[in-house]
Parts: sequence; structure tokens; C-alpha cells
Amino acid sequence: MDEKDIENLMDKFDKSSMKEFKVTGDDGTDIYFSKLEHAPVQNVAPAASSNAASTKNENASSNQAAQSIAAKIKAPLVGIVYFAQSPEKPVYKNVGDYVKKGETVCVIEAMKVINEVKSPISGTITKQVANDGDMVEYDQPIFEVEED
Repeated sequence: MDEKDIENLMDKFDKSSMKEFKVTGDDGTDIYFSKLEHAPVQNVAPAASSNAASTKNENASSNQAAQSIAAKIKAPLVGIVYFAQSPEKPVYKNVGDYVKKGETVCVIEAMKVINEVKSPISGTITKQVANDGDMVEYDQPIFEVEED
């Protein structure tokens, strides 16, 4: 995706009624536009280097980044995170608990609608990154998980 394509997307997004827009280019470039008040910051992926040694190092760090990304349960939308269905109910999952893929781990309230957050992976929860009642951004880590 070149600069002209990105500028064209920005112009169309600005003129549209959409509030959020995310696209991944064929080259792996992730672009995220938001008209929300608390939009997350995302960087465009760097262009590949022609130096073979540099490319090898980039691939190694990309693999490490992919592994660390896969070990996180992230917010699928912007909103307020809650770790229980209601204040009098027990939390869905605690640190140290085992979570199965597809299992609900928390909920996010957005525009008065409660949205369940399901785990994309199976494993043991090692860290709770967000706190109950926190405002979370799109793609913000909520839990860290040690995969099976």
C-alpha cells in the first residue's frame, strides 16, 4: 500500500459516517482510522530491507512479536471492561485459571451494550493487564495467557 492509497483512504474515511475503519494491506501493513475520542495509536509496518541480514533479523523479531501477540487476550472493541456479569456475581476468570478457546473471560460495555470477550486461545491466565471498570481501547491487552 503506497502513500497515495493511504491518503485516498483517509479522504474517503473523513467524508464517510463511519466511526472506525481497519484494513490490512497485501504487504502486511495495518491501517486503523478512528473518529472516536480515545483512538489507539498504531504504526504502519516498516518497508522490508534489501539487506539479507537485516531481513533475517526482522523476520526473527516478527516471529517473537507474533508469539507474544498470540499469548494475549485483547479487547475486540472500545469500552469499559468488567470481569464479572454483575457486582454480586463471581468473576469469569482469575489469574492462574485455565481458559479454553471460545470461553468468555470478561465483558466490555460499549454504548450501553454488554459484549462478551471470548478467548482466542487455550491456556493458563498468567496476568490480568486491565483492571475492572477500566476504559479499554481496541486491541488493548486484557489478559496474558501461557498457551498449551
